[in-house]
Order: sequence, then structure tokens, then C-alpha cells
Amino acid sequence: MIYFNGAILPPEQSRIDPFDRGFSLGDGLFETLRAYDGRPFRLEDHLERMSTAAAALDIPLPVDMPAVAEAVVALLGANRHGGGDASIRITLSRGAGARGLAPPEDPRPTLMIATAGYAPPPETCAAVTVAIRRNEGSPQSRMKSLGALDNVLAAREAAKRGAEEAILLNNAGSIACGARANLFAVIDGRLVTPPIADGVLPGIARRVVLEIAAARRLPWEEASLRPEDLARAEEVLLTNSLFEIRSVGRLDARTIAGRALGDRLRAEYRERTKLS
Repeated sequence: MIYFNGAILPPEQSRIDPFDRGFSLGDGLFETLRAYDGRPFRLEDHLERMSTAAAALDIPLPVDMPAVAEAVVALLGANRHGGGDASIRITLSRGAGARGLAPPEDPRPTLMIATAGYAPPPETCAAVTVAIRRNEGSPQSRMKSLGALDNVLAAREAAKRGAEEAILLNNAGSIACGARANLFAVIDGRLVTPPIADGVLPGIARRVVLEIAAARRLPWEEASLRPEDLARAEEVLLTNSLFEIRSVGRLDARTIAGRALGDRLRAEYRERTKLS
């Protein structure tokens, strides 16, 4: 079952307009998050981010965000995800419009929510630095835009090179993020993550990690990172709302054995999911 424009129904009973701008132009947003035993984690944070981005794009919300939250919970129940972990994807497009780039004067957005069972991947992964660049000057770098082709191409390049994740630089040559994740590095015992201005999505899992670091008085900072900084990092961590925190065990040709801080953050993160 899915939620589609106000109703929970089988997917085959839904219909996206062939002229929907989400399909034709990538004109829309999405959020992906995880539910634990039927309880969405940080749902309000995800909806706040979507609402902020929708306002920036002048996409009106078809319903208010509390109603979206209610729909998420109802859909989890309809799909019987109360006893295990599930992924949740919320998709918002501007809706149908005439050909061309100009948005319709009276947009009628499409809102869809889907859930699926979720099994997290291993805690350690391999990553490679790819040629695709993150455009830190684009508003899209700070939104979960439907136009994610750069991420698709970066992930494809990583897979061809035998890695699970791609590391993207921005146009200035600084580390920005992974294709699917925010990035942290442990350098000289200090947790460092690139600032939003470097083309970084304000990730919700990233926010949780920074909250943990502040609460536990761990040394941390937001600072630009260069490839040579990662080359000497004791640990490299990737975060997103589905897999939480993954340690990079191999970055390009280098093995990274460190996991101590990553293990500590993983444990703290999982404790917080139990309180959601």
C-alpha cells in the first residue's frame, strides 16, 4: 500500500500525470527516513526540512505537515511494519504543468509516501573518490531534490570500481559528501565534518551525530576538508537516516583500520532511536 494524494491505496490504483514536473523535470523533493518497530525516527526534522525546501521552491504543500506525519504512521500500520524496521520515502512534486521550464501559476502538487521493510547494510564499507563534482553554489546541494542524477552517476562510478560509496569533491576541490551520505573524519582525535557552505546537505543523521558529540563533550568542528586531510584521517564515517553510521574501511587504495569513535557514535545513535 502507498499513500497517494490523500488516500492509502494499492500502488496499481494510483496514477501520476504524464505531465507531472517531478517526472519530466525533476521538479520536486523527497525525504527518506527509517522507522524502528513502527516508530519513525526524527520524522518532524525530515518534514521541517522538506517544508523549508518547498517554500524556497514555491511548491505549496497539499496538506499541512502534521497531516503528513499522521499519514506516515497510518501507512506503516497498513503495511504491517509495526514489528520491525522499515524505510519511508516521502515524495513531493510540483505536479502537472505545460511544457517548458516556467512553473504553472496554480500548481497542484503530487504527494506520495511509500514504506518497505529495511535491513541495514554492514557497518563497514569501501569508498572511492569520484570525478563527479558537487556544486556548492547550487540551492540543490542543500535540498533533497528529485534531480539526483549527479548522485546516480557518482554511485555508478563507485560500483564499477568495486566500492559501496562515492566521495564527491565540490567545485573548489574540497570534500563535500558521499553520494548517499554526509561525511565525517576523525583527525588528530577530533571529529570534523564539512560545513553546509561546501555543498553539504543538512542531513538529519548528521545533525544527530553532532548532537551526540556536543552532549558527550567530544571534540568536533565543522571545517572544510581536502583530500589530503582524508588521507591522514584515523577514521572516516558516513551518515544517513537509513544506515545511520558506516565506517569506511577502505578509501581509494588506503585501508582505514580505526573504528573506536565510530563504534561509540553508533551505540549512542541507536540508543536515541529507542526513544523515538
